[in-house]
Amino acid sequence: MSVTLVKSAAWVVAYDGRKHTYLRDADVAFEGDKIIHVGPGFAGKATTTIDGSGLLVMPGLVNVHSHPGSEPMTKGWNDELGSTKLYQSSLYEFMPLFRADAGGAPDPSAIPASATVAYSELLLSGVTTLVDMSVAWDGWLDHFAASGLRGVLSPMYRSGRWFTKNGYVVEYEWDKDEGAKPMAAAMAVLDAAAKHPSGRMSGMVSPSQIDTCTPGLIKESFQEAKRRKLPFQIHAAQSVVEFHEITRRHGMTPIEWLGSLGVLSDRSLIGHGIFLDHHTSTHWPRRDDLQDLVDTNTTVAHCPTVFQRRGITLQTFGEYVRRGINMAIGTDTYPHNMIEEMRHVAIMSRVVGEDCYDLRSSDVFNAATLGGAKALGRKDIGRIAVGAKADIVLVDVTHPAMRPVRDPVRSMIYAAAERAIRTVFVDGVKVVDGGKVLTMDHEGAAAKLEEAQRNAERGVKALDWAKRDHLKISPLMFPPGKGA
Repeated sequence: MSVTLVKSAAWVVAYDGRKHTYLRDADVAFEGDKIIHVGPGFAGKATTTIDGSGLLVMPGLVNVHSHPGSEPMTKGWNDELGSTKLYQSSLYEFMPLFRADAGGAPDPSAIPASATVAYSELLLSGVTTLVDMSVAWDGWLDHFAASGLRGVLSPMYRSGRWFTKNGYVVEYEWDKDEGAKPMAAAMAVLDAAAKHPSGRMSGMVSPSQIDTCTPGLIKESFQEAKRRKLPFQIHAAQSVVEFHEITRRHGMTPIEWLGSLGVLSDRSLIGHGIFLDHHTSTHWPRRDDLQDLVDTNTTVAHCPTVFQRRGITLQTFGEYVRRGINMAIGTDTYPHNMIEEMRHVAIMSRVVGEDCYDLRSSDVFNAATLGGAKALGRKDIGRIAVGAKADIVLVDVTHPAMRPVRDPVRSMIYAAAERAIRTVFVDGVKVVDGGKVLTMDHEGAAAKLEEAQRNAERGVKALDWAKRDHLKISPLMFPPGKGA
């Protein structure tokens, strides 16, 4: 196999077996898909040598929660949109409106373009491992493989759907089989992912949301995850509406109810996990949901941006970390920019906690690397160490937005973001170079997605309970000028 050497890197985020550390003027070498050397003085023979004098070498980021097949479509539509009578969430009234064609049917032609845009954004922001939580679509596996990402395919399914007839009451329509058929279809996707020739795919069992899945489907899904030795993820504690619905049905908080079903564990991820019993919006007698998560080693998949746009956030990320919860990060909205999500985690946690020291930037970077790897049961990703996968990101520390370089990862998180990322390797294969995605047509997909968005706009009125058009629901920032 060929050996690639990053020689005399200015900075390396290296893993010492317990934590990330900084190395200076160090070599990183990988052969095939494995790292074979981290530190000074690589003595082996390199097939390819990269001058590391102006580079930071860091591990690829691990994204544990994303919806590439749908979220890029809503750019410009969903930026500042929430239901005022449903506690500011956009899930129930608005999210279902903008994913269809003019006739109200799902638009499958938009999905590949949406996914391509998301995968490209993720690669450009240093993500090398992605949990893709999409509703299964034709060609999904091959399209994902073409991106070059390391994938955890997580096809979502549920027992019923939510809807509102008036904008202030959420109702549920239940399938006769309670989701058995969609679950079976999802398991078939997981079988195919495990056998995919790319060798970079695995699976995750993901019943969609706690309030759209019956207790039987949730328990059966968790048992299937255990049988397959896969992670398990469910959206829970993601809205005040959902919190009220679960407490109304069961007299327990969402976390408490999941615990009663026996589905909290070290293989479990809670998508969002915001509205716990300590959150000021729930006004629930304190019982300590946080301790339940600690005691069961359950991970929280935090996706800050989509909620912060609606005035919602964890209380607080730093508190979850201090309590000992494994925290990981995802991108539940456009742009699929992992570094922006990291920045939002850090700043908003301090704002809500009213404390500059509520968390450290190292907590955030750990969540985006080691925390995500732990959630997926992997000890070979999210770190630069001998024997780990060659999922490596090269950051240009000479980029003007990185300078002055006193602490390069801080400079990347708070200033440069993805602009300074030069090269990305996944499994030792170069997928980004010179800040350009090598595996997908990002620009072409963006143009196709814009066309699909224009088509979707025409279908909004037919789907909305109040028969409003898209401009009534989400007006443009400025009114039309004279002659427009």
